[in-house]
Order: sequence, then structure tokens, then C-alpha cells
Amino acid sequence: MSEKPTAGDRGDRHRRRGSKRGRSAETLPVQPPFGQPRLIYGPSQAVSEDQLEAIHDASLVVLSEIGLDFLHDEARQMLAAAGASVDGERVRFEPELVEDLISTAPSSFTLHARNPQRSLVIGGDHVAFSSVASAPNVADLTGGRRTGNMADFEGLTKLGQMLNAVHFWGGYPVEPIDVHASVRHLHALHSQLTMSDKAVHAYSLGAVRNLDVLEMARIARGVDDATLDAEPSVLSVINVSSPLRLDAPMLQGIIEYSSRNQCIVLTPFTLSGAMAPVTVAGAVVQQNAEALAGIAFTQAVRPGAPVVYGGFTSNVDMQSGAPAFGTPEYMKSAMLGGQLARRYGLPYRSSNVSASNAVDTQAGYESVFSLWGAILGGANMVFHGAGWMEGGLHASYEKMLIDADLLQMVAHWLTPLDVDADALGLDAIREVGPGGHFFGAAHTQSRYKTAFYKPMVSDWRNYESWEEAGSPDTATRAAKVVKDLIAAHEDPPMDDAIRAELDDFVARRVAEGGVATDF
Repeated sequence: MSEKPTAGDRGDRHRRRGSKRGRSAETLPVQPPFGQPRLIYGPSQAVSEDQLEAIHDASLVVLSEIGLDFLHDEARQMLAAAGASVDGERVRFEPELVEDLISTAPSSFTLHARNPQRSLVIGGDHVAFSSVASAPNVADLTGGRRTGNMADFEGLTKLGQMLNAVHFWGGYPVEPIDVHASVRHLHALHSQLTMSDKAVHAYSLGAVRNLDVLEMARIARGVDDATLDAEPSVLSVINVSSPLRLDAPMLQGIIEYSSRNQCIVLTPFTLSGAMAPVTVAGAVVQQNAEALAGIAFTQAVRPGAPVVYGGFTSNVDMQSGAPAFGTPEYMKSAMLGGQLARRYGLPYRSSNVSASNAVDTQAGYESVFSLWGAILGGANMVFHGAGWMEGGLHASYEKMLIDADLLQMVAHWLTPLDVDADALGLDAIREVGPGGHFFGAAHTQSRYKTAFYKPMVSDWRNYESWEEAGSPDTATRAAKVVKDLIAAHEDPPMDDAIRAELDDFVARRVAEGGVATDF
């Protein structure tokens, strides 16, 4: 086991760092306040109602005739008790059973953060964005691409905490591989709970880890078990091992978290042409069948437990077999997944993704395409909202900031237009009259600081002044802002007694060895 500082040592270190003043506020970019955008324009329809029903019916055929493998004895027993047909590891669902089970899932719920002002509404017309998650590598302009580690985990956590466009953690922003797997979840979540006050994610990698996370979340919120069970405070993404298989750790995670009324984001990962049919419609049929099976199981565990319909269908490059993201096919599947989620009355998850290896034009247009697919699809949770690169193989500091700009622009676009008498500007038009300009008008002067969205990265100087500044490109400009934001980070307040209890719990579990591993 790698030697790491104890939770108490790390807590002292965090407190010392948190007491330092970062850069002055004047050097930091102006950001809109933390808050959830609302889908004021309504979602788009990818297919007609008849076509949607055809996809739904085909999914039910998959569930009733083909079925899914559930690789967990207790899960199969629970599904058999609920009325499913179990044959060895294969589980089949009749259409009526699927409809009955998913009918108890809530259409919206509140995801509680340790700071109540960071709690989120999941569902309806609310949107929430997460940071990049689960990347094994990390990159920036200074150090290049490197294996995930705790220092960069904490650096990205600081950056994500400072970005108001990031609403929750969808997982580790980068995997801290230098911390042994037996205790990694303890150190990583301890850092996220102390360096950030946003809603947290937990990986479903065994019952002991699940229980550790639940206890840490309870301690950090300063609540008892009954309150935790009544107020979802942890989310866990459950991926289907496509095609048509749910493995033991994922099913164990559903059992542990759904039984405690915590949030499950049920997300098949279906790459068209590789793990799913080569057509978008066929891939989404499989995605839908897999999602419905997992969602039905959450409700078999505990009726009413919060669950989110997740879509993550894209395609592969048919020459290399590599995943492709931000493609037209990805946009279509994202919109179609949202249409299905609305049919079932469930919150919907999509993602902001890119397969680019560098912070370049490809990274920009793929993220814009995938983000618009998510928003037009009516997504309530957009995972990997900021910083996801290389098809998920690395997290980028600069891309996290650039994506946060994109997210803030989307949020600004979703802000309702002001059309009151003053906004209509008649007095300004009278003041200026024909042939004038509005720079000096009273209407402009009273609003010029807040009239338009101010990007954190875009450079709107003329060519000459940009050239005098060294001709910085987008990634270079982003790198400077990243450094300023991380330097300004301070640990958000936490009650001393809660901090001590959290430190003690982590220190004790680390001393006990965490969880058993085979490596």
C-alpha cells in the first residue's frame, strides 16, 4: 500500500492552505453567480411520436425476448420476487412489469450538497453541469499529458470549485492513481468534501466503498442517518456493460444506494457499430432497453428511489474502431434519449464530450455539438461538462475553463429576455436620434457593465493590441486564468466538529486498510 498522509495531517494542510489569500479579486474573471439554468425554450423532437413508440416497443421486445444478464445473485432474486423471469444469469421482463416498476420513479428530486446553497433540483426544466470525470490521465500546457495523481486531482477540484458553471462532481476529475486503490476513495472524497461544497459522486465498486461514502457524506452534511435517507446526498453512475449486461459491482451499487434513497444515474455506454447496432435507431433501442432494465431494478430495490435516465450513445470510427464524440450521430442520440426519458417521466442525463487529443478546433466544435445535443435533448444533468478530452482518456485544465465559458454562454442564452418598458429602449432611441451612436446614451451608461455576457477566455481586442500582448491563443489565455483561479481557491467553511469527525473517520478506515483489493 502506498504511504499517504493521514486524514488528520491532510486536514491540517488543507486548513493552512485555505487560510492563505489567493489572487486579488480584480485579477479574476467575472462570473455569473452559481445557479441552475432553466430550459425555457423546451426540448426538440428528434423523431415523431409514432417513431418514438416504435423505438419503445422494440426495446420492450429486447427485454421480454432477449433479456439482460444480471451478474449478481441477490439482484436476480429481487427481480424474480418482483415478477421478472430468471433463467440462470439471464433476466427477462414482460412489458407490464417494466411499466409498473418505472412508474414509481420520481420525475424530479433535490440532490443535497453539504452547502445548502449548492443543492440542485434534478428534473423538470432544471439543468446542472458536472466537471470532467473518471479520466485516467491529465494534461495542461505546462506539464503535458501525464498519469492521474492526487496533486492534479486536488488542482482540478480547486478549479471546479472556483467555476460557478460547474454545479456538481460527476466523479473524480482525474483518477489519483498514485493513491492505492484500497484507500483511494477515502482520500479522494475527503479532498472533495473539504476543498469543495458541491454535490458529490461515488463510484459503485463494492459494498464497503459504498458504505464508506455514505458515512462520509452524512458526516460532511452534519445530519443523521434518517435525514440522509430522506435527502439524496450522493449520486452514482451505473454503467451497463453493453451489450445487455449489468455486472456485480454496478448492481451492488444500486442495492446499496437505492436502498438508502440516494441518486442512481443509469447510463448505458453504447457505441454504435461496436457495442450496439450500427444505426442510431438500433443503438438507441438497445440503450433504452438497458436503461429501463436498470431503472426497473432501482425501483425493485426501493420504490420511489431517485433515478436518472442516462444516455451515452455515440459511434466509432469504422476504420480505426476508436470512439467518436461530438458527431451528428451523437447529437441525434442525445436528443432521442431525452425524448424517451420524457416519455417515461424521468430526469435525463447527457454529456459534453470530445475525442480531440489537444485543446484545438476539433475539441471546440465537438464540445459545442455534444453540448447542443444535450440541451436540445432537454438534459437535466450534463456530465463531463468541463474538461473532458481524448474520448475520456484525459482531463485538461485549460479545456475545463474553456468549457466553463461554453456552459456560461448556454446559461446566458437560457436566461429569459427582458422586455419591460426600459429594456425596449425607446428613450435611448429618442435621445440618440438619426445618425448618432449609443455609447454615450444614458441607457447604455447605466447598463454597460452588465449588458452582455463577458467571456473568461475569448479575446476581443483588435489585432494590433493582441499582437502587442504576445499573440496568445485560446489555450494560452485559458492557462493564465486557470492559474489565477487555483491560486485564489480557499477551502469553503466547514464546522470544526464536523471536520474533526470526518478526519477521524477517514484516518480510522485508512488504518484498517480500507477495502480488500487484488492488486
